[in-house]
Amino acid sequence: MTETTLTAEAFLAALWANQSDEELAKIGRYFKSGEGDYGEGDRFIGVRMGTVFALAKEHVLMPLDEIEKLLESDIHEARAGAVSIMAKQFTLKKTSQERRGELAALYLRRHDRINNWDLVDLGAPQIVGVWLRERDRSVLYDLARSQNLWERRTAMFATMAFARKGDLDDVFAIAEILVHDPQDLINKVVGGVLRETERTAPERLRAFLDRHADTMPRVALRYAIEHFSDAERAQWLKRGK
Repeated sequence: MTETTLTAEAFLAALWANQSDEELAKIGRYFKSGEGDYGEGDRFIGVRMGTVFALAKEHVLMPLDEIEKLLESDIHEARAGAVSIMAKQFTLKKTSQERRGELAALYLRRHDRINNWDLVDLGAPQIVGVWLRERDRSVLYDLARSQNLWERRTAMFATMAFARKGDLDDVFAIAEILVHDPQDLINKVVGGVLRETERTAPERLRAFLDRHADTMPRVALRYAIEHFSDAERAQWLKRGK
């Protein structure tokens, strides 16, 4: 693609060219966007996420200002495309460290537009987490204490990038903050990241669970112990609330 086609406008045109009423009808199975739901008011047009990601690959060299324009769209698939472009661009070998820093900064600065679970999951570990591996991580503690559901999800899911490297202090510290979160979408990611720690620090995971299993949300406990033996899972679940 040429520089003139790597624009938010071109990406949106490609989305509309792939719009499907049939796909739009399926979306309610995966996203709750009705009144009172976590995604209330989110607008979908009906484009398969596989298609969105393929378009993101085609537009991977989109300039930063055009990515931000795409983030500003009220169309969910456009914002998903923007975050997917960011993640793909971040991981390119030829992407400079300066640009990676700009992408991480854009994610955090425009978190108001990263406002559904899939958008967080596309970028939190791959952009924010990887960027912070060798840097100050205090921003994650601010996000973990946010009133905003999606910022809290970013805080926890970003630590997956640390967990995969066996760097666990911040993983457990953020999990301590969020272990009793009232939101199911936080409970699942807390449990999911804790599950990853079992590979490198099984006893540390069990010590965390020993402190919290009696009171933590059951879904978080289930996710965290998924790789345990059947017998051990049964023992932990007896303690879950």
